[in-house]
Amino acid sequence: MSRTPPVPPPGSGTPLAPALYETEIAHTRVTPIRHAVRHRTYMWLVDPDHLPKLPRILRPLARFDPADHFDGDAPTLRAGLDTCLARHGVTGADGSALMLTHARVFGHVFNPLTVYWCHDRAGRPVCVVAEVHNTYGGRHTYVLQPDDRGRAEVPKDFYVSPFLDVTGTYHMRLPRPGDRLDLTVQLRHPDGTRPLTATVRGSRRPASPGTLLAAALRHPWSTAAVSLGIRRHGIHLYLKGLRVRPRTAPTSQEGTP
Repeated sequence: MSRTPPVPPPGSGTPLAPALYETEIAHTRVTPIRHAVRHRTYMWLVDPDHLPKLPRILRPLARFDPADHFDGDAPTLRAGLDTCLARHGVTGADGSALMLTHARVFGHVFNPLTVYWCHDRAGRPVCVVAEVHNTYGGRHTYVLQPDDRGRAEVPKDFYVSPFLDVTGTYHMRLPRPGDRLDLTVQLRHPDGTRPLTATVRGSRRPASPGTLLAAALRHPWSTAAVSLGIRRHGIHLYLKGLRVRPRTAPTSQEGTP
């Protein structure tokens, strides 16, 4: 087995080599009913300025399309990220960036959560962007200023689950990935309840053609499987008696068709 190369530090002058993470994504609900679901898949860690160059035969397994992120109208992923940062009044994040995401596979992609770690030109962390997509085609970005352990809080203001109101606060832990990926997003309500906790955990692998092919064989059509799994989960919760909450009107940044 090939050795996984180390992640170069931001600002080192070395392009941040792409990597794959074999991941387990878990969603745990504790109120009003208890229910948990786990799904195994794989995700990419890429530098938007240095996207992977795959052999032609493998390109259907991984395409990074700017139309799949932010407002969907930027010419490049980096341009979309820069526009998002400018909209939120962030300055100084003009150094390297890391993007954790699902790539488009056989023409399909669904990204419940894409995370961007943004740095200045000296490699110092400036902010983290959490881009959330729902199954209705909506998109929303949260720009965070995490502490040195990757923790941040932000009010929830985007409709995601049909069984949860747009209330409460997200408590996120989004440390920069290394050999291990370990992210947590927990929703907390003003009454102290914590109805939903989502985690993304995984191990880093080199983004070689062989590693990608092996991951694709273990998790065929991975992004479609994520999308179908979410819908199956929703049907299960509905049959358990959870009430569907009305959808809220999207805000201008959500990119809903």
